[in-house]
Amino acid sequence: MSRIAGRRPAGSRGNCSAEKVFAEINGTRQGMFIQGTDPAHPVLLCLHGGLPEYFLTERYPTGLENDFTVVWWEQRGAGLSYSPAIPAETMTTGQFIADTLSVTDYLRDRFGQEKLYLMAHSGGSYFGLQAAARQPELYHAYIGVAQAVQQLRSETLAYEYMLERFTQNGDSRMARRLAAAPVSMAGGTPRAYLAVRDRAMHRLGIGTTHDMTSVLSGIVWPSLKSPHYTAREKLNMWRGKLSSGVSALWQDMLATDLAERVPELALPAYFLHGIHDYTVNYQLAKSYVDRLEAPLKGFYTFTESAHSPIFEEPGRARRIMREDVLRGRNGLADLPR
Repeated sequence: MSRIAGRRPAGSRGNCSAEKVFAEINGTRQGMFIQGTDPAHPVLLCLHGGLPEYFLTERYPTGLENDFTVVWWEQRGAGLSYSPAIPAETMTTGQFIADTLSVTDYLRDRFGQEKLYLMAHSGGSYFGLQAAARQPELYHAYIGVAQAVQQLRSETLAYEYMLERFTQNGDSRMARRLAAAPVSMAGGTPRAYLAVRDRAMHRLGIGTTHDMTSVLSGIVWPSLKSPHYTAREKLNMWRGKLSSGVSALWQDMLATDLAERVPELALPAYFLHGIHDYTVNYQLAKSYVDRLEAPLKGFYTFTESAHSPIFEEPGRARRIMREDVLRGRNGLADLPR
């Protein structure tokens, strides 16, 4: 365990610090950054998507650590938790749900809190939602950021949108690459499509953030320059990323309709989504929340965001977390009233 000097975001109260922590979770050594200003704050466990996200807080500070003890857990096979010795057969939805629940218990014991808040982003929302559905008594609320619901349908919509846009704007090279790797409900996501997907999305402002036009300058270089990771940990972050697209978890995510698997939740649920997001389709998430049965729910549209509203519009995200999530209400929500 090591203590790290944390960047103090605009509007921060008190001293912000972070710890790099490792724990044995279901037979594997897994790492996390625990960031906060007051250990008495409620714990917010954050589940990332295809790549750990703590390094992004350097460029896009969220301010969430002013109201929560924020735990940026890096999941089995990713970043701090990457190891080539992890059996490939454990990279499954069931294992990631079990890991989420085990990390939750570890944090409940560490901080002496009966319940946590669970925030899950992108691919993390796929198993995070299922973990919350399985053991709702562990959480005050579930917060889905860019909630995945029908990911194969989302990929087909993204593919169609990108092919049309690149054709219209005269980028014939990218249009040809996409046309050669069609995505469909029957044919899935070809490797050739996955090889160009992130680059294409970022060029159109529908990837990580609406203003991020390059994976290299927006993600790769910031991750490699982050002072919070050792050289080996930075290498492992990208080793884990390269293997995530072929994992059983990704294949299960493509094959599953969460609207059928999780039609109801027994705890308050909040969903934050950027309107420009095609990485995980905005409209599919909104339709899911409209049908979801929950004791309290809210859907929040971020009009200036793509895939990462807590980074892109942190002031609005923090207001929602403080005024709705912490108070158990949905007065700021678009849907429902």
